[in-house]
Parts: sequence; C-alpha cells; structure tokens
Amino acid sequence: MPIIKSAKKRVRVAKKAAVRNSKTKRTLRGALKLFSRKASSSAHSSAQSAIAKAAKKGVMHKNKAARLQKQLAAKSRAAGVKPAAAAKKAAPKPAAKKAAPAKKAPAKKATPAKKPAAKKAPAKKK
Repeated sequence: MPIIKSAKKRVRVAKKAAVRNSKTKRTLRGALKLFSRKASSSAHSSAQSAIAKAAKKGVMHKNKAARLQKQLAAKSRAAGVKPAAAAKKAAPKPAAKKAAPAKKAPAKKATPAKKPAAKKAPAKKK
C-alpha cells in the first residue's frame, strides 16, 4: 500500500479506470458475440459502434479497431447482410422559405472624441 498521498490517489484513479475499461471490453465482446450468433444489420451496427467506442476511449488501438471493423464488414457482406439504411439520417428538408425582412447593416460604434490634453500653465518667473 502506498504511503504518499499522490500515490494513494493514483491507486484510486487506476481502479476507476480499470472498471470503466472492463465495462467497455465487456460491451464490445457481447456485441461481437451477438453478431457472430446472428448476423443482422442491427447487430452489425451495434458491433461497429462498440468497436469505435473502445478505440475512442483508448481501450484498444485505433489501428486494431479499424482492422476489426474491416473484418466485421467483410463478414457481414459474406453473410449477405445489408447495412441499416435507417442508421443514416437524411438531411431534413428545408421548410417553405418565408419572405425574410431586409437586414440592416449593424450600426457602427462611434468612437468617442478625444479630449484635448490639459495645457500646463507656464511656470512663473520670480
């Protein structure tokens, strides 16, 4: 057990990170197993997002995540699973344009006039 206060804090922080990382890994394994049992578009998208989250959180290297995603896509193509079209959101159509009121140019701020410098009275000679 550490004696120094900062080392004690590092132990606490490391425990929290270990719990967070194990939860991410568990979610990832579950999503991959679900896809391997039943290849569907929803299982594919959940597995892809789980891999992306693990890479973003630093649980796995980004290149490994890219490799796994590529392998997952190849498996889904081989199984004949099409990507979910509902996952991509279409851009909302713009509503009918209303006549926009004419925009005025923003008023320029008037710079305050410079005050005349106070003149010093000439020193009197004695």
